[in-house]
Amino acid sequence: MASSLHSWGCRFLLMGLVFTIIAKSTLAVAPVFRPSRWALAHATFYGDDTASETMGGACGYGNLFLNGYGTDTVALSSTLFNNGYSCGSCYQIKCVQSSACYKGSPYTTVTATNLCPPNWAQDSNAGGWCNPPRVHFDMSKPAFMKIAQWKAGIIPVMYRRVPCVKRGGLQFSFQGNGYWLLVYVMNVGGGGDIASMWVKGSKTGWISMSHNWGASYQAFATLKGQTLSFKLISYSTKQILVANNVAPSNWNVGMTYKANVNFH
Repeated sequence: MASSLHSWGCRFLLMGLVFTIIAKSTLAVAPVFRPSRWALAHATFYGDDTASETMGGACGYGNLFLNGYGTDTVALSSTLFNNGYSCGSCYQIKCVQSSACYKGSPYTTVTATNLCPPNWAQDSNAGGWCNPPRVHFDMSKPAFMKIAQWKAGIIPVMYRRVPCVKRGGLQFSFQGNGYWLLVYVMNVGGGGDIASMWVKGSKTGWISMSHNWGASYQAFATLKGQTLSFKLISYSTKQILVANNVAPSNWNVGMTYKANVNFH
C-alpha cells in the first residue's frame, strides 16, 4: 500500500513538473504575426518607373531607398491606413479577373508607406478609388508592373497581410530638440505596425509617447544628454518589446539609431 501511494505521489509530482515546464515555455514564446486570409480589393499606381514620387509619404519614412523600403511600396486608402497605425504593414497583392494580369497571377509583397487620400470630387467608382469605405491600394509603378500591365490603370486584386521580414533590429530616426523628441520607427518586423511607445532616459523612468502622425511618436521631455531606451507595443500582435540603450548620451536630431531587437 505504501509503495502504491509512493508511486502515485511520484506520478503527480512528475505531472506537475511537466505542466510547469509547458506553462513556462508557453509564456516564453513571443507572439508571431500570421498571414491573414485573402480578400478582394482594387489597385492602381502612382508615379513613374523610378518611384521618385513615392519618396517621403504620410508615414514619414523619408528616402525609401536609403531607409530600406525600396520601390516595393504602397499607399493605402484611409479605410486601411487607420490614421497611420497601419504604416509599415506588409501585404501580398496579386492581379485577378483582368486581361491585364500576368500569366499565373504572380503576387508581389509591398510595405505601406503612404496614404491614398479620398477624392470626393469624383465618384468612388470613377476616379475616387480611395474614397471610404473602399479598400484600395495605390502602388508604386514598379510594384504594380510586377503583377499587371501598367496600361490597365486599375485592376481587381486579391490581397492579404503578411509578416514583414526585416534584416536587423528596429531603427529610430530622431527629430525635434532637447525638450521635444519626435521619433520615426522604421524597419519594423512582424506586423510592421506600432500601437504605443515609451522612452526612458538614463535619468528618468518610462515616459509615454503620443502618436504624432504616420509612424512617428513624440515626447515632451528634457532628454538631452541621456542614454535613451524605448518600449513598444505591436498594434497587430500586442507583443511588448524593449530596446535598451538604443541612443548614446550624445544623441542628436537628424540621426538614426539601430536597436538589436525586432518583432517577428
